[in-house]
Amino acid sequence: MRFDEPVLLYGAGREANSTRQFLKRIQPDLQVFVTVDSGAADVPETETIAAANLPAAIAARRFGTIVKSPGVSRYKPIFATAAGAGIAVTSNLNLWGAAYRGDRTVIAISGTKGKSTTATLVHLMLARSGLDAGLAGNVGLAPLEIADKHAIVVFELSSYQTADMGFIPDIAAITNLYPEHVDWHGSVERYYDDKLNLVDRDGSFAVALGHAAASNARVAKAVRDHRRLVKPLSEEQAIALEGAVSRSRLKGAHNLDNAILAAEIALAAGATMDGILAGIAAFRPLPHRLEEHRIGSVTVVNDSISTTPEATKAALAAYPGRRIALIAGGHEREQDYAELATLLAPRGVTTLVTLPVTGQRLATATREAAPDIDVTEVPDLETAVATLEEKREKFDTIILSPGAPSYNQFKNFEERGLRFVELCRTHFLDAQS
Repeated sequence: MRFDEPVLLYGAGREANSTRQFLKRIQPDLQVFVTVDSGAADVPETETIAAANLPAAIAARRFGTIVKSPGVSRYKPIFATAAGAGIAVTSNLNLWGAAYRGDRTVIAISGTKGKSTTATLVHLMLARSGLDAGLAGNVGLAPLEIADKHAIVVFELSSYQTADMGFIPDIAAITNLYPEHVDWHGSVERYYDDKLNLVDRDGSFAVALGHAAASNARVAKAVRDHRRLVKPLSEEQAIALEGAVSRSRLKGAHNLDNAILAAEIALAAGATMDGILAGIAAFRPLPHRLEEHRIGSVTVVNDSISTTPEATKAALAAYPGRRIALIAGGHEREQDYAELATLLAPRGVTTLVTLPVTGQRLATATREAAPDIDVTEVPDLETAVATLEEKREKFDTIILSPGAPSYNQFKNFEERGLRFVELCRTHFLDAQS
């Protein structure tokens, strides 16, 4: 692979830095620019082009390729301008496909929720089966960081990545499909199309579907030929798997669904049943996904990675019989919280504290659907936890499961989750005294 003209990196996060290292490795003298919409353009050995100056840079043909980071919407008008000027727009993932796809076995897993857990499980199952497998995408390494290190590569992919994925996997999996990321895609319909681009394509590849995806008519249509579907677990395999999940750290019915899907994928890729069961036993919850802490006499659950109402529903279902204080709300993505509001009381929520901006809608819907729940709207996470300290007698478990992204108040969900646990330690460490 060689570039005849300079390259522009649009975005300066982890993938952009990975792309810069890849370009330096394959073509040390290549000139590389970087553009960001906000924050620092902190990529080594690059020259910054301000976003406002991009149209002029495109007109002057200062570069021949743009490598777009996943968080930058492909529907920004500047990319149409670039295409009109004959400038290619690609991604870290597609550069991996061009450089390293070869005859490797590629497993690509997407879905609105559960994809990180499913991909992690598949990787563990394959590795415990003695297979040479690596994990990349939104968990594990960036695609270009994994390079050609493994015979099997498991990719966990967001809709940002599946939207323009240019190569065909050997196994493509969809966990489920719910509305999300409307701000990036422009509409729910386009989000669905971009997500399902993973399976709605020509090619002789296998498809695996999670329980919710398998019953979705839109997903069924995207699969096209249902002879593509991987073989389901046998009754004996399903019983063994359910037993292993019950003894594992996989909480909730949604994680049983994730484990079943992961097992079907792993078997299709050559795993053994012993390796699958060992992979389940080895699983540890991902950071910020139902991450449980005991602080004083309170169970504190950091589910900051939850960015959809469906993820919040799953988090609550994982704690039956608890008296729950829920902290929810965040960045606006035009999601519907009406159904979630009706489920709070049946799932044990006694206290709801909501954050801007989506929290206002959830608070209003909850007051109407469940007037016995104590609802408080607050301006930030610090106030949310301080408020719960004053209501300590109402709950035994605090769950941060926002059902929305963090961008309006935090850099990312990791920062939000770490701050939540830190605040709970400050306010509840001595709660048992």
